Amino acid sequence: MTAQEVNFDGLVGPTHNYAGLSFGNVASAKHKALTSSPQKAALQGLEKMRALYELGIPQAVLPPQERPHIPTLKKLGLTGTDQQIWEAAWKKMPEQAAACCSASSMWVANAATISPAADCSDGKTHITPANLVSMPHRNMEAPVTTKVLSTIFSNPELFVVHPALENSSEMGDEGAANHTRFCGEYGDSGVELFIYGVDQNNPALGPQRYPARQTLQASQTIAEHHQLGNRAIFAQQNPAVIDAGVFHNDVIAVGNLNLLFFHEKAFQQTDEMLKQLQSGLAETELLSISVPEQQVSVSDAVSSYLFNSQLVNTEHGQVLIAPTESEQTDSVREYLDELIINNAGISKVHYFDLRESMRNGGGPACLRLRVVLTEAELDSLGANVLYTPALHQQLESWVVKHYRESLAPADLADPDLINETRSALDELCQILSLGNPYEFQQ
Repeated sequence: MTAQEVNFDGLVGPTHNYAGLSFGNVASAKHKALTSSPQKAALQGLEKMRALYELGIPQAVLPPQERPHIPTLKKLGLTGTDQQIWEAAWKKMPEQAAACCSASSMWVANAATISPAADCSDGKTHITPANLVSMPHRNMEAPVTTKVLSTIFSNPELFVVHPALENSSEMGDEGAANHTRFCGEYGDSGVELFIYGVDQNNPALGPQRYPARQTLQASQTIAEHHQLGNRAIFAQQNPAVIDAGVFHNDVIAVGNLNLLFFHEKAFQQTDEMLKQLQSGLAETELLSISVPEQQVSVSDAVSSYLFNSQLVNTEHGQVLIAPTESEQTDSVREYLDELIINNAGISKVHYFDLRESMRNGGGPACLRLRVVLTEAELDSLGANVLYTPALHQQLESWVVKHYRESLAPADLADPDLINETRSALDELCQILSLGNPYEFQQ
């Protein structure tokens, strides 16, 4: 089957801010309470999309969530007008108010796990929105994510959009940030690698300092729902790197086609995992690049977000889309320069300034959800989300019109944010032909 991988990028939301809500995310905690620039963040994301589109990588967009999220505060017992509820929340429950203003949905690598039709026994593409149960500021995303994905992938002959897994710690699921697919060509049958942080039957073997956000039980359930059979492989992330700030697998490893690029300390039982991957790929040779701790420490990998780069396929071979922080970290830049010279599987590195999202703990790979689609599937998409230069211009104008240039921590309590963001999202739904997925639109 002929297919291509489309990178669905998350649009940064109008309330982009640094509240340090993500326990275990070192970058998020480090930059807590800084003044953010929602407009700059959104425009940086759009520029990355433009650059990848010009490299020949198909792009699409996913919308931000409704924030501030007043429905959550109503469930907590606050009453009155939406503006009164927002003001009361900051006085009575500031932590919950901050959570309801989070713009972390821009990291759509956490939005869902997607298995292409070539891997699934029923020949349909399967999609499971993530429940994000481990983080209160993200746990509220699943209902809208499900609506949006169900609108885009609406053809039941081609797609199955499952409900998110049950909202329990045993079924903690953080989406594609802990899932990588390997194959010869995108349209070929492949093998899907699910990385988990903890087996809930043996929690003592998980991390001790920071929470493991992906469970083995969640990964196994998704693989079963997606009808993957023996195309699913499960491997445990090294608990020590989770405790060092590697909150998702995509902060310590990235893969594309038949190439896996990872830190030598990323996984438990690495050799066995590589053996299973090679067996699953059959006649396609698995290429693996293991970065030694001696050359790039886990600490440098986390601070530079080296492995949160995008690995994409171009006419010149596999290319790494890396944040400028990787270029500015001596050990990482030197390693990548040597890697390119040695032609070890990655032909080039492109560095991008994504400082606004990086300060909040998410780099290039966090900002995109990878979806392998055939021509028939592309033609069937139920919304205007595929990237074009014309759509870029529309979105750029939309951002400049609706987004604040700066947002200090104290500004989050401004009740005007409610109408500002709702007006922006109403207009965005029209641009993207998404219908009315938000609760305020019902």
